[in-house]
Amino acid sequence: MMKFDDRIAHRVQATRGSVRKFLGKATGDPRLEAEGRRERTRGNVKRAADKLRDAFKR
Repeated sequence: MMKFDDRIAHRVQATRGSVRKFLGKATGDPRLEAEGRRERTRGNVKRAADKLRDAFKR
């Protein structure tokens, strides 16, 4: 099972990406919006990998 800290870190990364994307869209900054989208995706991929690892450990 993944460490609880890792799971929290991945969720925080996805949330931080969502916030950056929102701020980029709100301020009209396409670079910030793209960075947020990229960070959110990385966090979500890591979360999915955590779930997949846990499924195979059982």
